Amino acid sequence: MDLRHLRYFVAVAEAGHMTRAAQALGIQQPPLSQQIKALEQELGLRLFQRHAKGVHLTDAGVQLLDEARRLLADVAAMQARLQRVARGERGLLQVAFTSSAAAHAYTPRLLRECRRRYPEIALQVSESSAAEITDSLVAGRLHAGLLRVPVARPPGLQFLALLDEPALLALPVDHPLLRASGGQPRPVALHELRDEPLILVRRPGAPGLYANLLALCEAAGFQPRIAAEVERMMSNLNLVAAGMGVSVVPASMRGAHPDAIVYCPLADGVRLDAPLTLVWRDNTAVGPVATFVALARTMAQEKTAP
Repeated sequence: MDLRHLRYFVAVAEAGHMTRAAQALGIQQPPLSQQIKALEQELGLRLFQRHAKGVHLTDAGVQLLDEARRLLADVAAMQARLQRVARGERGLLQVAFTSSAAAHAYTPRLLRECRRRYPEIALQVSESSAAEITDSLVAGRLHAGLLRVPVARPPGLQFLALLDEPALLALPVDHPLLRASGGQPRPVALHELRDEPLILVRRPGAPGLYANLLALCEAAGFQPRIAAEVERMMSNLNLVAAGMGVSVVPASMRGAHPDAIVYCPLADGVRLDAPLTLVWRDNTAVGPVATFVALARTMAQEKTAP
C-alpha cells in the first residue's frame, strides 16, 4: 500500500470534501479522486459516500482513518529519528579516557554537556590506558578516546590536542627535597632527581609523557633510577603518597592525596607538557562521533579563549 494513498485518504476524510482536500494538498481535484478510487479498489472497500456537499466516511473508512493516522504518525516519527541520526543527535557513542585525562575538569564537563545537549546519544564511557584506547579504536571497539600524550599514531586515527598544561613533580610530603622550603612546593631542577626512585606508568601503556621525561633526564646528563612501573596514573600517585618514590603527573591531578603529596614545578625553565588529546577513527567522523568531536573542539576553544 502506497503511503501517499493513505495521506490523500486522511486529507479527504478530515476535509470532508475532495476539492478542499486537493487544495490543501496542492494538487488538482481529478487526480486526487483517481488516487482515492485506486485505494478503494486495492482494498476492495468503499471508503467514502459521496453527496452534494462533499463526502463522508463509510464504516470501513472510519476504521481505516484511525489505522492510517497511526501508520502515518509512526512513519513521521521514524523519519524524525533517522534525521536526528543523520545530524549526529542520536545513536551510540562509546568513549574511553585515561585516569589522567579524567582528572582534568574539562573531561567531565565535556561529557555532561554532551548528555545535556544530545539526550538521544547513548553515551557509554569507560576508563583504560592510552595504549588500550588506541588499540580499541583501531579494532573498532571504541568511537573516541581522551588521553594525554599519544602512545602511538597508527594510520586511520585522528588526533586533536584540545588543551595543554605542564606536568608537575609529585613528591612525598616528607621528602628531603622539601626540607629547605618547609614542606612547601618549590621549583625542582632535573639534576636533583638523579638518585631519586622514579615511579612511572608502565611505558608500554603510556610511553608518551614518561618517554619525554626520560629524554629530559638524559639531556641533563643522567639515567633516572626507575623504582616501579604501574598501569594507571592514580596507582603511581598512591605509591608516591606511600613514600615509595617520586613521579610526574599533569598539573590537573595535583588535588590527589593533598595531605601526602606536594606538587612542584620543574626549575630552570624546563617544561614537560601534558596535553589533553582527543582521538577517533577518521572513517567514523559522522553521526554522534562528528557531533562529539565538534563539541569537544568548541568547548576547548572557549576554555582557551582570551
